[in-house]
Amino acid sequence: MTDTSIEQRPASATDSAHIAGTKRFFSAENIHAYYGESYIVQGVSLEIDRGEVLALLGRNGAGKTSTLRAIAQIGSPELRQGEVWLDGQPLHTMKSHEAAIAGIGLVPEDRRIIPGLTVQENLELAQIAEPVGWPIEALYERFPRLAERRKQEAVTMSGGEQQMLAVARALARNVKLLLLDEPYEGLAPVIVQEIERIVREIKEAGITTIIVEQNAVAALKLADRAVILDSGEVVFDGTAEKVLNDEELLHQYLAI
Repeated sequence: MTDTSIEQRPASATDSAHIAGTKRFFSAENIHAYYGESYIVQGVSLEIDRGEVLALLGRNGAGKTSTLRAIAQIGSPELRQGEVWLDGQPLHTMKSHEAAIAGIGLVPEDRRIIPGLTVQENLELAQIAEPVGWPIEALYERFPRLAERRKQEAVTMSGGEQQMLAVARALARNVKLLLLDEPYEGLAPVIVQEIERIVREIKEAGITTIIVEQNAVAALKLADRAVILDSGEVVFDGTAEKVLNDEELLHQYLAI
């Protein structure tokens, strides 16, 4: 069932009250998003404190990636109802580029590495406009494989190295909320361990992160909290430890 009469609203007096209040660092409040007439994200709400890592989990088709895309204001799916706030800023009133400037850093599953550019040029392009994040040399210290390949055309690297570049490119901006969509997808176990190390370092650096990952156990071991989606709705919101220790939850919603 769809409701195409719902429209994204402009900022209002309630937005000002939200800014003045004591809301969490990030919140998505009753968000509804659609691909055309298809109702995908069905009233999802979640909150994150500054520096937390949240695992957003669920079976295939549960709405995890669509929720990330709605938060980032990509436009597909279209956010038609609800509010999204980041550090007092109303993302639900913004376009995708404005949300990025406000601090959203989306690392999509397909990585979106730019063909024809070297690793160095991909990172430089990310910093072509303000606000910039970590200096490129600091990124190379965190991602030594990228330092070794800085002059290599980025799309000729392995999948794992391209994933590292996609994360580094997000950190090259002044990211406040990092959205990682399936960072381990299709990677060899040794590369997964390297990506896990990087995510731990991101967490230690205090960067707030939402991670969507089919490898639920790996994501839960990194996360502070977890939200589980089923058919576009939240069915669990609690600690990652609770999910890891609850066999019924693991089996019913994550097929583990």
